[in-house]
Amino acid sequence: MDDTKKQEYFDQFNKSLHLIGRLTLIIGVILLVSVPIVIGWINGVTISGSGFLAGFLNVAIIYIPVAVVEFLVYTPMLGVGGSYLAFITGNVTNMKIPCAINARDIAKTKVGTPENEIISTISVATSAIVTMLVLVLGVILMIPLQPVLQNPVLVPAFDNVVPALFGALALKYFAKSPKIAVVPVAAMILLCVLVPAAISQTSILIIPSGALALLIGYLLFKKGKL
Repeated sequence: MDDTKKQEYFDQFNKSLHLIGRLTLIIGVILLVSVPIVIGWINGVTISGSGFLAGFLNVAIIYIPVAVVEFLVYTPMLGVGGSYLAFITGNVTNMKIPCAINARDIAKTKVGTPENEIISTISVATSAIVTMLVLVLGVILMIPLQPVLQNPVLVPAFDNVVPALFGALALKYFAKSPKIAVVPVAAMILLCVLVPAAISQTSILIIPSGALALLIGYLLFKKGKL
């Protein structure tokens, strides 16, 4: 099959993904919004407009910038199908992105290619299914495993699973471009040491660290050192 035919089939595939993805996202948003409305209706409680607006603004100040940043950063990595699946099933940063990155490395595909989009979609779908199965097992085994999960010796390990996972994944990419990585990594480490509260705002810190990395990469490229 020639490249033109492949691109045609890929474009048709993406169109179907956009249709299904948009429909499922719309249905998901409707269901999320309808739950408190239905519960309030059943219990005879009306939603206060001012209370809703105040609560929404408190959350939106933090999560709208985070949502925009995650969309701009993660969508090129995940592709069309992977993005719809990841954002509707959740756990994007700590589950879907590592899974997609690892699958891409194993398959040796490049970001932006049809092959990477297919691999990303399959990996994110697999991650979502495995997550659901693990959650089901977790609910079933929650009581028997409670002494283990609450063990003081193991609690610090559970608290650092995500940083350890991303550290292992990031090291490989930092090693490929140390000239670009060293300054942003050092700056973010220094910031988190001086301002511990910044540790919980990693999604927001992607903006300055990513911008710094892009600037360094551009300057090195212009000087012919990259």
